[in-house]
Amino acid sequence: MMDMNLQVYIDGEFKRLGDATVSVLDHGLLYGDGVFEGLRIYNGRVFKLTEHSKRFLESAKAILMELPLSLEEIDEVVLETCRRNGLKEGYIRLVATRGTGDLGIDPRKSPKPTIFCIAAGITLYPDEMYKTGISVVTAQQRRNNATILDPQIKSLNYLNNVLAKIEANHAGAQDALMLAQNGVVAECTGANIFLIKDGVVYTPPIYVGALDGITRRTIMDLIRAEGIVLHEKEFTLYNVYNADECFLTGTAAECIPVKSVDQRVIGNGKAGPITERLLDLFRKFVNENGTLI
Repeated sequence: MMDMNLQVYIDGEFKRLGDATVSVLDHGLLYGDGVFEGLRIYNGRVFKLTEHSKRFLESAKAILMELPLSLEEIDEVVLETCRRNGLKEGYIRLVATRGTGDLGIDPRKSPKPTIFCIAAGITLYPDEMYKTGISVVTAQQRRNNATILDPQIKSLNYLNNVLAKIEANHAGAQDALMLAQNGVVAECTGANIFLIKDGVVYTPPIYVGALDGITRRTIMDLIRAEGIVLHEKEFTLYNVYNADECFLTGTAAECIPVKSVDQRVIGNGKAGPITERLLDLFRKFVNENGTLI
C-alpha cells in the first residue's frame, strides 16, 4: 500500500497522493489516450533524466498532444517531486493524459492535457532473483506493430502488454515473452530481451516491435565498452531456447537474468557470467551517474 501522504505533482500543484485526482471524463482513463515515462532514482540521482523527458515529449508529439511544459520544465517537475518526498532511491512515474473531455473520442474536446508525476519506492523482483533468474513463458498475445500502434510510443494504452502478463501469471511465470506478428521475438511485457550465445550478445531491432528502452541503450553501451560483440538482429524462440544466457532490461527490472523460457532451461539455469558482469557494471554506473536531486 502506497503512502497517501506522498507529494504528487498534478497540473502545476503538489498535493497529497490521497487528494490527487483526475476526472472520470479524462481521456487517459476513458481511452488510454496519453503517454508516460518510468524513471529511476539511484543514490540521490535521477538516471537519464533528460533522455526520459525528451522521449516523453516525443511520445506526446507522436499522438499530436501538445504539452504546456518545456524539456527543462519537465526535468524540474521530476526533480521537485523527488525533493518533496525526500526520495534517494526509488521509481518515478511521469504521465500526460489528453485531459478532460466528453464521452466521445475526439481529442479536440480535450483542450488541456493533464500532467502528473509520482515518486515512490519500488521492488519489482526480490534480490535473490538477480542470482537465480526468473521464469518466462511465451504469450499467445502478439506484440503490437507500427501499423497498429507504434511500440516506440510510451502510450497509456498498455492492454496488449497486460494481456500477455495475465498469461504469465496463469502459467506461474514472472514474465511473458511477446512475439511479433511474423513470429520473431520482440520483447517481454515491460522489458527488452537479450541473448548470449558463444560469447556474442543479441537483441531484437526496434522495428520488430521492441521499445527503444533507455536501460536497453545503457546496457548496449556497457556491452560495447567491454569489447563484447553485440548484434541487433531478429531471432526466434529456437535461439532463445538454445541460448547460453538470457536477460531482460528495463527501468524497473534493471538487468534481470532468465533461468527458463517455456520450461526450457537457459544455460545452467541461473545468472550466467556475462549477465552477472553486466548487472555489476550497470549498478555501478547508475549509482555514479544521473541528475542530482
